[in-house]
Amino acid sequence: MEIWWRALTFTLGYNTSLVTVGSMLLGAAGGMIGSFVLLRKRSLVSDAISHATLPGLALAFILAGLWQGDGRWLPGLLLGAALSAAVGLWAVQTISARTRLGEDAAIGAILSSFFAFGVVLITVIQSMQVTGQAGLTGYLVGATAGMLAAEAQLIALCALGLLLAIFVMRRSFLLVCFDAEFARTQGVSTGRVDLLMLLLLMAVVVIGLKVTGLILIVALAIIPPVTARFWTDRPLRMVALAALLGAAAGYLGVTLSSVQEGLPTGPLIVLAAFALFMVSFLFSPWRGVLAALLAYQRFRRRVHVRQGLLALAREESIFDNLTLKLLQRQGYIRRDGVATLPGRAAARDAEHEERLWALYRERHPDDALQQEHSGLTPLAQVLSPDAIMALEAQLPPKPEGGR
Repeated sequence: MEIWWRALTFTLGYNTSLVTVGSMLLGAAGGMIGSFVLLRKRSLVSDAISHATLPGLALAFILAGLWQGDGRWLPGLLLGAALSAAVGLWAVQTISARTRLGEDAAIGAILSSFFAFGVVLITVIQSMQVTGQAGLTGYLVGATAGMLAAEAQLIALCALGLLLAIFVMRRSFLLVCFDAEFARTQGVSTGRVDLLMLLLLMAVVVIGLKVTGLILIVALAIIPPVTARFWTDRPLRMVALAALLGAAAGYLGVTLSSVQEGLPTGPLIVLAAFALFMVSFLFSPWRGVLAALLAYQRFRRRVHVRQGLLALAREESIFDNLTLKLLQRQGYIRRDGVATLPGRAAARDAEHEERLWALYRERHPDDALQQEHSGLTPLAQVLSPDAIMALEAQLPPKPEGGR
């Protein structure tokens, strides 16, 4: 338990704490920029960018290896990955803008081509007389176990800078995401904002190569925003919540990997993000599976009660056991099925509302189509008092024999 407590309280060691903070900042930045990319409906671009980093990473390793005998120079590797990702991003934009191919087809072509080229370069690297080849594969799925303090500091500082840049640009990003035409009328260059958004996404991908790897980094730009969407409808709250969820995923992933030797940090960060997603998917009070099941059960009970009251008003027999049970539970009928005084009053009200609604549909068919009244919501919550009074005045008398 002591090692767990030390990991959770950042007292397991300077390097581990630095990696934890850097991963949290990276997760927060990925969640924030991923929210805007998700709202812009361009989430798959992050996948293309991440796979496009591999050739640049390998080429930078080759150049550094030929120059100093060891290709593991993190600044050079990140620079090479950034240049390669920029070329891949430019290729996707150019193909989708100047050809008849859609962006998804361009992403598929660039993703597969760049990744294949990178795999070929890694094969070439394995035959070179340089040191550090084994460490290069860590950039595929992440490798923080052997990360130096200087490397952790570089990742943490870059992630913090990205977080601040995204925070400063948040309003322009939201404006372009929701109404690009209105943004243009306000003097916002949507093309530049889109480009900046993608560049920040590219920076998150490049910085996260050492932490989660190019295969898994896309998860930090997609899972936290999708998870946040279960909890709120407001965009700025979604962005803030996605940042918190991304930071939490980074914190949990690094903590788990630090207390259990041999577990990979990158996959654990992604699994932590997915665990948070599953909790939200199941238990969110607005869009969760459990909330949907409860809402369905409430709706089903209301339908049975409504139909039961209408049957009482029309003196029809009720055979459905659930309807009888619900009416009896609410005091509308006795155990022998005979309506009580409150039941008769509720039945009269239900039938009266049905007649008013039928008259409204007959007199105002176009307006009635746009109303959300399904017989379960009181008519007073759907129509204005004046409209209800007008319907009452036009309501024909009940047929003979009606109660």
